[in-house]
Amino acid sequence: MNNTLRIFLAGIVAFGLFSCNKTLDVVPTNQVNANESIKTPADAQIMINGIVRSMSNADYYGRRFILYGDVKGGDMTVPSQGRGDDALYTFNHSATSNSYSGYWSQIYFSLLQVNNLLENIARLEATGAAGYNSYKGQALTLRAIMYFDMVRLYGKSYDLDKNAFGVPNVTTPLKSTAQPLRNTVSENYNQILSDLKAGAPLLAKTKSNGFVNYYGNLAMQARVYLYMKDNANALKAAEEIITSNVYTLYSNAAWVDSWKAQYGSESIFEIGVYPLEGDLGAASIGAYHRRKGDGGSTILGWFVASDYFLTRLNEDAADVRWGVMKEDEISTTANPRKGSLYKYSGNISLAGDGKATPTAVNLKLIRLSEIYLIAAEAVLPTDATKAATYLNAIRKRAPNLAPATAATVTVDMILDERSKELYGEGQRFFDMIRLNKSITFNDEIIGISVATRPKTIDRTFYKTLLPISQAEINANPGILAQQNPQY
Repeated sequence: MNNTLRIFLAGIVAFGLFSCNKTLDVVPTNQVNANESIKTPADAQIMINGIVRSMSNADYYGRRFILYGDVKGGDMTVPSQGRGDDALYTFNHSATSNSYSGYWSQIYFSLLQVNNLLENIARLEATGAAGYNSYKGQALTLRAIMYFDMVRLYGKSYDLDKNAFGVPNVTTPLKSTAQPLRNTVSENYNQILSDLKAGAPLLAKTKSNGFVNYYGNLAMQARVYLYMKDNANALKAAEEIITSNVYTLYSNAAWVDSWKAQYGSESIFEIGVYPLEGDLGAASIGAYHRRKGDGGSTILGWFVASDYFLTRLNEDAADVRWGVMKEDEISTTANPRKGSLYKYSGNISLAGDGKATPTAVNLKLIRLSEIYLIAAEAVLPTDATKAATYLNAIRKRAPNLAPATAATVTVDMILDERSKELYGEGQRFFDMIRLNKSITFNDEIIGISVATRPKTIDRTFYKTLLPISQAEINANPGILAQQNPQY
């Protein structure tokens, strides 16, 4: 599997177990000896550190995966071409060019670490060793997250064609000669749910900064069930989180400053990023959303909000979420335009979140506000009054908008609120695809003509799925017959 298997092999040799001491509230330790398996729960903790650290890589949550979900969803556009990652916006993908194979190789590298940990825990538990439940539960949950992300990149929507090809289900460490083929979307989702259900009872029901806990697992169940159109189970998972009161929504007055804080009251799963430990600097997700030049000459202003998103947010000029937006390079005195996002810079003054640099900002991957919106969408078909109540808990961040009622609440209203609340958090494209909505791109903002996609697309457009890269096919010829259609 090209880079995947080479990285798997490198991981077996070197074990790739980075220490995230600051992130994970543990005593600093460098790594497990390359020639040893884990022997104690402390060794398992180090492996968990490495897994979480690997997820903040630039090809995963550190930048590109979040960009994928935003830039392709119509809420963002490019203020100029040629600055980097334009191919995400223009869908300029092929097996040999801009295949973004880094998603495939990096996530499978993280999966290697998960599978190594689970295999070693199973070996220890077979001898009667105890104390590994939490680490096993975390590893299973993280594996589910990774496969959920992979199947959304490479596989069709579950309700569109669950028998289409997804990604290879790899649940044990691979040998260098392995050439696994793609499983179906349905098989991927079955594996995801199996891992989540097996992991949940092993996890703590308390806040766990930098780690995934029981409620992080439930949040992923809610997401996955929503994508599967299983509203009853999505609602059940979401409501358990909400009624637990372990997490609480920010008030309007606190929402903007929450981005300057680590592990706030809404943060269900948050990956710590620190100077010299995952800080990507000018290549970070926060830097990619800033106005050109804000923070140095290497800040290029890669992406800005589309006119469509700004019109949506401007339904209420007092919406608190304007507080993380700042004038972009397109803005003029005559036509001011707050199109630059500063969530992952701490605030518009580049305060960061309490560390030495404003790019070493934690990645807030699952927040309570999303859970309320999942609950609203899941319960809407059966109880519009309850749906409006859950929606209004987030909609009130725009204080001048009329509250939703049982008579007015719709899926589109909930989708619009998801856009405003989760802007810049990698959700919009996947929301539009799973709900079978059309996506229109704001190409006219700088007057570009895009030859590699239409101005408006829907999920029938073949490039809403990534191709399997040619390098992967060269290393694993059997997967050629499973290439995504039209590539």
